[in-house]
This record gives sequence, structure tokens and C-alpha cells, in this order.
Amino acid sequence: MPILKVILLAIIQGLAELLPVSSSAHVVVAEKLLQIDPSTPQSTLLLVMLHTGTMFAVIVYFWRTWKQAYFSSAEAFKNFAILIVWATVLTGILGEAIKKVIEMTLFKGQPKAEIEDLFGRLDLIAPALFAAGIFILIAGLYERRQQARFIPGRAINRYLGLGSVTFAQSTWMGLTQGLALPFRGFSRSGTTISAGMLAGADKERAERFSFAMAVVLTPAVVGVEALRLLKAAHAAKAAGTPIDLHGSVVSSLLGMIFSFFAGLLALTWLSNWLENGRWYLFGIYCILFSAVVFYLHTKGF
Repeated sequence: MPILKVILLAIIQGLAELLPVSSSAHVVVAEKLLQIDPSTPQSTLLLVMLHTGTMFAVIVYFWRTWKQAYFSSAEAFKNFAILIVWATVLTGILGEAIKKVIEMTLFKGQPKAEIEDLFGRLDLIAPALFAAGIFILIAGLYERRQQARFIPGRAINRYLGLGSVTFAQSTWMGLTQGLALPFRGFSRSGTTISAGMLAGADKERAERFSFAMAVVLTPAVVGVEALRLLKAAHAAKAAGTPIDLHGSVVSSLLGMIFSFFAGLLALTWLSNWLENGRWYLFGIYCILFSAVVFYLHTKGF
């Protein structure tokens, strides 16, 4: 893949990944417009390496508050570890179950078919974006209604603080992440933060835990896509059409670096919007973008 295209995709991924607007949908649309097949092993590996870049951006950006919230004492870390493991297990169970159902229904009779084959389908991405937008919009409106109940001069939210989310909140966030895992367009950060908010967490606490879940999940996803590329390379070699593994890896690493810096920029903007109570606007954006994606589908992309 040409370097300029990799850099462009990395910037799009980095800016969109840490905003609740589905980076995957934006990258897939960009790939379609650039005439790149989003479902190939090279493209899916690039995408998860771009996610890795933003994962490092998350670690750098949140490290200070994570230290205060999760690592301030042995008890705080124990509680956080239990919640993050629990949420990740729920993500894995639900995400894998949905993946298997899709593969057994939509791909029935196709033994080599994978869910990644659907990642370039704009007709599936558009409704996923719309659903995520509605979910984010509901959470944003719920937040504004809750804020309206506070008496001026007594603006201390009982949920504010540096601690972790509750067990119930982590459960809903983990399940929501599992629901988002197999679908391009169903924003992971947008829906998990919204789930935490609707379960009673303030945005900042839900944001911290949501991105902590992403950091835990990303290495596993990278491993899965790396294995997929190796299998594809082996099959291509046997068929006499070898895949340039070295070029794919170099391009992916370069993309990771650019997505890291774009991700830091996006995180700064996201936190500012979180603090100013504009969460619902991200929902409106996802709904409008879903219409754009569907329009592109009707035009043959």
C-alpha cells in the first residue's frame, strides 16, 4: 500500500478512534474511496495496528489519572483489576458468540468465510452507525436531564471522583463492548461510555474505564489479525501469489506512529467536549454520517 495512503488512513484513524464516532467506519469509507479492499488481511492488520497507535496515545494521555484512580493503593488496584478482567471476559464471550452466529447464518456453507469479509459492506456499516448514534444521543440527553436537576451552587455530582466504575457499570460496559466488537460502525468508545453513563457513572469515570478496556483488549485483537495475515500469506504462497509480509508490517508500523500523534490530539478534544456537556452532539454526528455512508453504498462503493 502506498505510504501516502497509509499516512492518510492513520490520521483519520487517530482522530476518529478516540472520538465516539466509529473510527473503523471512517477508515473503511476512506479505503473505499481510495479503492482499497478493507476486508483483506493486509488491510485488517493495518487497521488493528492503527488501533495500537491510538492505544499508546491512550496510555500516555490517561496515565496520570489512572495512577490516581487505579494505582493509588493496593485496594484500588485490586478493585480495578477485578472490574477490568470481568468486563473483558464479558466482551470476549458476547463478541465471540455474535461472531459465531453471524458466521453460521450469513456464511452458512462457506467453510473459509470470516466475519472480516463483512467489514467492507457499507450497507451494514450505515445501520450500525445509526444505532450507535441513537444510543449516544439517548445517553447525552439523559445527562442533560440529570444536570438540569442540580440546584445552582450545589453542583457536586455524587458520582464524581477518581475511583473506578461500579461492578454493575463495568458489566454493562463490558457487554456493550462485546456487542460493538464484531460490527464496523457501532462505535466502541461511544457506546461503552454511553452505557456507563446510563448505568449511573459520570462521563469522566466512564471515559477512563472505557479506554482502559480498550488498552486491555487491543493486544488480543492485534494477535488475532496477525495470525489471520500469516494464514493468508501461507495460503497465497501455496497458490503461487505470495503476499508481501515485510511491506505489510512496515506500512502498519508507520501507520501506528502517525495514529499515535493524531490520537493524542483527538483525546484532548474529546475530554474538552466531555467536560462541556456536549456528548449528545456525537450521537447526531453518527446519525448524519450513517446517511452519508448509505448514500455511498447506493453509488456502488
